[in-house]
Amino acid sequence: MTVHFIGAGPGAADLLTLRGRDLIAACPVVLYAGSLVPEEVVAHAPADARVIDTAPMNLDEIMAEIEAAHAQGRDVARVHSGDPSLYGAIGEQIRRLKALDIPYDITPGVPAYAAAAATLGQELTLPDVSQTVILTRTAMKSSAMPNHEDLATLGASGATLAIHLSVRNLKHVEAELTPFYGADCPVAVIFRASWPDETVIRGTLADIRAKVRAAKLTRTALILVGRVLSEDTDFTDSKLYDPTHVHVLRPERKTPKQQKRSSVS
Repeated sequence: MTVHFIGAGPGAADLLTLRGRDLIAACPVVLYAGSLVPEEVVAHAPADARVIDTAPMNLDEIMAEIEAAHAQGRDVARVHSGDPSLYGAIGEQIRRLKALDIPYDITPGVPAYAAAAATLGQELTLPDVSQTVILTRTAMKSSAMPNHEDLATLGASGATLAIHLSVRNLKHVEAELTPFYGADCPVAVIFRASWPDETVIRGTLADIRAKVRAAKLTRTALILVGRVLSEDTDFTDSKLYDPTHVHVLRPERKTPKQQKRSSVS
């Protein structure tokens, strides 16, 4: 018996990985976060599977279902939204599984920030603009942020920021980041990336809060901050495809004159 932690992706059912789909289809017990995982994903479960929405359940109740499945030798598909390694709360489940000596594995999923970037049609790392993406959140009613992980500390890097679970904390985001990025720094708020009701709001640190408030977005949104979001296309090409850049898979090419000299010698 194994508990399979499965990343369901950001929302669109066809962004579920093939491995994730096949594991769900093979498991007699499926536990999924119904508030964020579409029913089309768990529809791959066997017709006679025990399928439970864990959104209204606490950790003890979820573990009780897993322990019952373990006692019966039944594999469990534990389906989380996005990628389970990011704000998936799998760490506390894994800790209990280890204590109970219950085997588990993890199948990654498409994370929300990747889906958001795809929706925007943009790369999050551009030469001379930003080569770093920081995934973070702010502290509201959830767990406090550890020391040195506040927005001011992270924002001092100038990196592209993907801020989760913070759409109701935009006043704080603006106050903390404006000194480092400038009030005119581009910001995009993506609500339910890849879902049918996906919504994108673009603005700057100076006006994004008013725009989000007008749209009445209060949850399930990702905030992207950084100069890579600018419509300015004046950035340096990467070295990856530069014709003058030589590497092991693209060695230096000889000119016709060099080839002639080589054949003569």
